[in-house]
Amino acid sequence: MELECLPYSVNHAGEGICLLLRMGPYRILLDCGMADISALLAPNKKIPPADVVLCSHAHPDHAKGLLALHQAFPQLPIYASEVTTQLLPLNWPELDPKKIPPFCQALPWRSPVEFHDGLCAELFPSGHLPGAASIRLTYTTHRRSYTLLYTGDFFLSNSRLVEGLPLDTLRGVEPDILIIEGTYGTARHPHRRQQENQLAERISRAVSAGKSILMPVPALGLGQEILMLLRSHHLFTGRDLDIWVDGTVAAGCDAYLELLPHLPASVQNFSRHQPLFWDERVRPRVRRLQPEQVPQLGKTSCIVLTDESVDLSQYLYPNAEAWVVLLPQRPGRSTIEDYQIHTNNSGILSVESYLLAQHCDGPGTTQLIHNLRPQHVVFVHGSPTYLADLTSLEELQNRYHLHSPNAGTLVELPIGETFLQPAAPETNYEGELTELGTIVTINLPDTITADPRWQNFADTGLVEARWQGEELVLRGLTQRELLTQRSDRLPADLACCGNCRYMRGQRCRNPASPLFDFKVTPDGYCPVFEPSLKVERENGDNSN
Repeated sequence: MELECLPYSVNHAGEGICLLLRMGPYRILLDCGMADISALLAPNKKIPPADVVLCSHAHPDHAKGLLALHQAFPQLPIYASEVTTQLLPLNWPELDPKKIPPFCQALPWRSPVEFHDGLCAELFPSGHLPGAASIRLTYTTHRRSYTLLYTGDFFLSNSRLVEGLPLDTLRGVEPDILIIEGTYGTARHPHRRQQENQLAERISRAVSAGKSILMPVPALGLGQEILMLLRSHHLFTGRDLDIWVDGTVAAGCDAYLELLPHLPASVQNFSRHQPLFWDERVRPRVRRLQPEQVPQLGKTSCIVLTDESVDLSQYLYPNAEAWVVLLPQRPGRSTIEDYQIHTNNSGILSVESYLLAQHCDGPGTTQLIHNLRPQHVVFVHGSPTYLADLTSLEELQNRYHLHSPNAGTLVELPIGETFLQPAAPETNYEGELTELGTIVTINLPDTITADPRWQNFADTGLVEARWQGEELVLRGLTQRELLTQRSDRLPADLACCGNCRYMRGQRCRNPASPLFDFKVTPDGYCPVFEPSLKVERENGDNSN
């Protein structure tokens, strides 16, 4: 039996996802997010690259190349959920939607469909975006069945317009192979409602100060979520405020209105009382932005949602009132320079990032893996650093065969007749915490201190502690980190990464910094440097 995966593209740097699977004699292409599909074309350009194509959802990094693929191979069958088939034309805004052929066929939810003898596919809602699907592939021989689950982009939590992935339903899938996204690596996010409240409060403060908000967002998904947040959050209900929606973001709103019967019951109930998006009567007013209205923006407080791919400088005039630009927080992109906008004479007050995640964080990713218990886990969709963080997790290494392939690297996936998973390593410890003044003492029972894992916790005997929600997380510090982070080698009054409160584990942890989540050197520097408590104390001692 032959099971293998050849990734044409794994979205390490925004180039999209395109994976070719081989299950026995069949070739299955999962997603086609590459703008250039030349890698899929055989030398004579007549042999299709797969027997069947399955699209997980309608975002460009998963679907951008599907139209070109259909044009090159009109007989190649392409499938997705019904909602995804309706959203796909948004990937080609330069074309008349009526001239885009209905090349993608709809598959039902939770109902196996047999494409070829022994090869079946079944779709499960995956959260993230309306119509987004996790795809279960099953190939059955006379000896046994082989099962693979591809998550696409997934989200366990409910959002405003999409219900989260139904974990209880997927527990019974029992895949041999799991291909899973790792967009955020091992990062841990606040609860979804907390993220929403933080964003709403930030926008409310700026508006109260008389500032206008410019929010570049993806055309599909995040923009519509933010509009629903602004329309229903108590900080904006009844507020005399204009929300302008421009370009393809507005087209995405129109597409959602066509999908209303497929949206959650709470959204359908909301739409019975007032329009879902476009409404100039109920405050805050949501309006389409027309070209002739652009020069008037910023003269009074307003919020503008526009496509993140457009030139944002068209909204920012030298004589305009000050703007606040809010960028979606993503790995490797959190500064205005990523949009090539010059702040000189543009009227921009500040540039900030916010988190309103539509992908699972590290705990959510590992939770799904442990619930599915596959033999092989293949990580795609994320920076190589973030994916390496996931494959280096001991709790995963001890239980699964882990893979994080580069584009063009063939991954063979042999399946054993039996697969014995060792027990998951215990990572939670209980003890007593005593606080006296500024000193906190943690007393651990002998059963923990005698554990060899605790004895090897740090080769230096030093740990880093930080709060994550209600948990106090301890991490051992290595000798290498101490050598690279010793601030006594640097003058205490030097504004550098070695003296910054946000340098932890050789990485910058300040979301407002252009170095956010990158490895930094002690002598590095960024404009949002903040001295650590130790540096502040040393400066205080030197001044006496």
